[in-house]
Amino acid sequence: MKVVVDASNVAYSTKNENSQPQMSNILAAVKSLEESGDEFVIIADASLRHDIDDKEKFEKLLESENVEEVPAGNDADHFILNIAHNEKAKILSNDKFRDYAAEFKNINSMRIPFVIENGRVTFGKPKSPKKDKNILQHISDEIIKELNFKRWEVYTGKEGLEISPLNIAKQAIIRIDNDNDTSSKLEKVFSKIPMFNKIVDMVDDVEVAAPYVIFVLVHPKDYKLAVKNAGNISVTVADRLRLEKKPLIAVRNDLFTRPGTFELNIMLADEVTEHAPYNVLVRVSTHDEVFIKKNSRNIASTIAGRLGSWKFPFVSVKPDMLLEKSGDFEIELEKGGSLDG
Repeated sequence: MKVVVDASNVAYSTKNENSQPQMSNILAAVKSLEESGDEFVIIADASLRHDIDDKEKFEKLLESENVEEVPAGNDADHFILNIAHNEKAKILSNDKFRDYAAEFKNINSMRIPFVIENGRVTFGKPKSPKKDKNILQHISDEIIKELNFKRWEVYTGKEGLEISPLNIAKQAIIRIDNDNDTSSKLEKVFSKIPMFNKIVDMVDDVEVAAPYVIFVLVHPKDYKLAVKNAGNISVTVADRLRLEKKPLIAVRNDLFTRPGTFELNIMLADEVTEHAPYNVLVRVSTHDEVFIKKNSRNIASTIAGRLGSWKFPFVSVKPDMLLEKSGDFEIELEKGGSLDG
């Protein structure tokens, strides 16, 4: 493990009888780090040499290759944080560096707290980095941006409507009817419908269109409800719009929809792709690896439903040592895509 020692904080952690920072504290920290086999560098601010109790030993310490004094007038705390960030190192310090929380997002996970008792240093453990609760949506968003950049049209609606079989059918009929550019009065009439499966004449002179595929995008918790009612939804949409063929209903788990809501990506059948055009490689920090792998199929389902493909892209997840912070990720699109939907 690489460690950046905040020399001033360590020296001031216990003071001598004259309220001076102690050189013995720094030496105790060095001894503990050497015993644990950690690679370390000591960073001291310019004022410490004037305040420390044993100036002679401190001057000698500064001659060491792994000790650096921050030039006067420079911010030692920022210098320490920057080195730790660039070197993927931990910081031995009880300073919480609150003034820099906006710039360095995971200070608590970088910092190793410590206690000095009887001339020995006991190291604490860095706090686990904060989890990004929306990392799945962020990954999916990035994939969609890349697909758009490659000129693939992707459905982006995320508002969500209250889920029920009737609402799904109503919204599908309204959307298809509007797409056909008819002067429908469906929304007013729907308020008078007493039963979901009651067939009444709703629209006159609606032209028969090519068969539709209706991708119903739902939260994983609502997947079974939507699948169970897919047949009734298809029949109702076909009857109300007098379609020669029933539309196909494809239910997809979607990471953007909240529980109890749905979105619809409605396409003409000949616009639906047989395979997703790209597979996806997601590189993540080790903190997120297990969680992302567990949800990789939901990422694939989200992309398939919004892209409008029968089969899911293949989503592979790999840990990357260069992505140390929780929530960090990179994506790469690769030609192909052939998982079953």
